[in-house]
Amino acid sequence: MGKRIVIIDGHPDGRSERFVHALARAYREGAEEARHEVRDIEVAKLIFPLLRKREDFEEGIPPAVIRKCQEAISRADHLLILYPLWLGDMPAALKAFFEQTFRPGFAFAAGAKGRLPRKLLGRKSARIVVTMGMPALFYRWYFRAHSLKSLERNILAFCGIQPVRANVVGTVERMGQARREHWLARMNALGRRAQ
Repeated sequence: MGKRIVIIDGHPDGRSERFVHALARAYREGAEEARHEVRDIEVAKLIFPLLRKREDFEEGIPPAVIRKCQEAISRADHLLILYPLWLGDMPAALKAFFEQTFRPGFAFAAGAKGRLPRKLLGRKSARIVVTMGMPALFYRWYFRAHSLKSLERNILAFCGIQPVRANVVGTVERMGQARREHWLARMNALGRRAQ
């Protein structure tokens, strides 16, 4: 029996020509060829309200579309999260998705007084794939991959998801066909291995 994988495609533009979507498809094809069970969450297709108050985050009831996403994530062994770097961070739609989905009671629970919260999403691994216009090395060296590290540490690891691996795909707008094919083949191979 293969692993249960959830692909979270965080590109807010649903047009199929976006490279993030192509990477997600390549991963899915590899995973399905290896007989893993794959579920897709496409943030561009979800309609949900923004959270505006702490009380809504802590005590509010997630909308039905978010509860379905939570069910898929809770069943998953592995998450693939893809997004383009916008203004140095993940797009607002993906951030809003995480705020709605990774709530107390689902992703973590309050610890005893003076203790850290309990992690409720353990026994899961994840891979983050970030695309961007700048060179990947510049993002990692000059900007210290801050958006990637924030998602890895402040959201995923905080909720118990480990290990978290990452790929940074730079200079996407100027990328030639050979390099695109390289990345698509790489994602296909990662999907086969459910990594």
